[in-house]
Amino acid sequence: MPYPFRSPVLLPALVAALLPLSAALAQVPAAPVATPAQAPASTPYPGTLTVAVDATDLARRVLRVRQAIPVRPGPLRLLFPKWIPGKHRPDGPIHRLAGLTVHGNGQRIDWTRDPTDVHAFDIEVPAGVATLDVVFDMLTPTAANQGRVVMTRDMLNLEWGTVVLYPAGHAVDGIAITPTLELPAGWQAGTALELQSRAGDVLHYGTVDFETLQDSPVYAGRHFRRIDLDPGAERPVMLDIVADAPKYLEATDEQIEPHRELVAQAYKLFDSQHFDHYDFLFSLSDRMGGNGLEHHRSSENGVKPGYFTEWEASVAARDLLPHEFVHSWNGKFRRPAGLATPDFHTPMVDSLLWVYEGQTQYWGMVLAARSGLWEQQDALDALALVAATYADDRPGLSWRTVQDTTHDPIIAARRPQPYRSHQLSEDYYNAGALVWLAVDAKLRELSNGRRSLDDFASAFFGVNDGSWEVVPYRFEDVVAALDAVAAHDWAGFLRSRLDAHAPPLDGLAASGWKLVYRDKPSSYHKRLLAARSTVDYTASLGMAVSKKDATVASVRWDGPAFNAGIAPGSTLLAVNGYAFETALLDDAIKAAQADGSPIELVMKHGEVVRTVSIDYRGGPRYPHLERIDGARDRLGRILAPL
Repeated sequence: MPYPFRSPVLLPALVAALLPLSAALAQVPAAPVATPAQAPASTPYPGTLTVAVDATDLARRVLRVRQAIPVRPGPLRLLFPKWIPGKHRPDGPIHRLAGLTVHGNGQRIDWTRDPTDVHAFDIEVPAGVATLDVVFDMLTPTAANQGRVVMTRDMLNLEWGTVVLYPAGHAVDGIAITPTLELPAGWQAGTALELQSRAGDVLHYGTVDFETLQDSPVYAGRHFRRIDLDPGAERPVMLDIVADAPKYLEATDEQIEPHRELVAQAYKLFDSQHFDHYDFLFSLSDRMGGNGLEHHRSSENGVKPGYFTEWEASVAARDLLPHEFVHSWNGKFRRPAGLATPDFHTPMVDSLLWVYEGQTQYWGMVLAARSGLWEQQDALDALALVAATYADDRPGLSWRTVQDTTHDPIIAARRPQPYRSHQLSEDYYNAGALVWLAVDAKLRELSNGRRSLDDFASAFFGVNDGSWEVVPYRFEDVVAALDAVAAHDWAGFLRSRLDAHAPPLDGLAASGWKLVYRDKPSSYHKRLLAARSTVDYTASLGMAVSKKDATVASVRWDGPAFNAGIAPGSTLLAVNGYAFETALLDDAIKAAQADGSPIELVMKHGEVVRTVSIDYRGGPRYPHLERIDGARDRLGRILAPL
């Protein structure tokens, strides 16, 4: 039946009926009109803000915030940070802010939220009010299904950008702010901020600009240990550890040594230090969410509690600290121009993330090997998994490019995806690392081994030693710096890989190695799978399965499992008539290779249970790297200590 407004007969009557309503509506006050965001000025904000955070409510996991903001009478817009540096997307957790009240001279002042910019609050400051007293609560997740847990009974990860409102119209490096933090009794804290004094459990930090404050998170905890990674240095580097229990803080001298060597190898690589001191903030926890987030003079790093106590099993986590340390040079000191924004409200442009993150991913793997955090074989095995991902498990490159994935932080915001191999997701990390391997190999080829990407790193990131002033870069700057190391058509070289509908795998052969498959996983791969409690049939059946509950964790688009009708989230119930065990599926894959017998699986997806037959006879396949006979081993030189 057609809607009434489609009828020429009913339309005049409908209009007549609506006329009185329209007149009535004209008397209703209009909804607030969105105010355009104020462009931040370079002039400093007058006066100094203060923020006091009470982090003692561990039971409810609430941060209580009090701010004092110097003001003048008239309109004022306060902003909650929206575009968070290092996250490359507008994900400031405004949904967790609650209980916001504003007072001036003891009188409550109303605020209005911008209807199209919900991170912005508009206030009319009355005459005679020189300071606004702002109070609110930051409701941190109480369970993992609400987001990353940042408060537990034993530790805290405080990011200042989640507990500060700041005045619009000024660049954040021109807003002075004095922070105070109250911790639970007896806790200790690590941060890049300078501690001015401690009164009981209240920590008073020195005044900094808001950009520096946001860039200086705090890790605090009941169980805390600080390790000096560069004893006697003019610019200290500390490993500040918080853990679920004291036993996880126990690290041997042999385990600490490669962390110290990491610092030494990074200094040799970049030939500079762009900080007065640096703190690795490091959580060892099953209760607080894991993470890795870069800052200029510190980094947030969270792994499982057995990093030291289960040293061999934790190998896959040992490139995290190198990666985040590299970001002090690449991403914080030298920063893509589109990410060097004047405040936390200006949209960021992510188009150079293949340099910011991709080259950092490359150096993270290289420094893990050079420092001894990885054996060289671990690095080769890890690189084999990266190469296999792009050789086998990224058919989505047929419709997307590595360059296009730099938009993924905004497109997907790291939400779970059903078919990552087809959709792609932030491939500028690992595919970007493969691009930089190709660049490194080409530099070594052009110079007959005399120059390399190390020379680029020293020249590009090693300028202005000791300076924290951000030096932005553009694509043309990267090309020019490469050309200064060894002349070549670097713009064409990079674009042909970044914009191609094909994986950038050529750097492997140019480095003297090739990807091969064997019937057993490498030692690194075994330990990685054990840490993730997963069995990996990606290169064979085209799927991975959780060992915890037999859930299909991933399915390769257009692979054997996909073509049999298996979807991620299904549960594997049986193999060839027997209740599922990984050994049974391993045997079934071998049997199919030997005699062509089908692999029959019973799958449950939602309410549907059915039997599927996978047509696969290629046998077990696990990625490894193998030397190319007669080729120069450039990769071995790349991974060797300086």
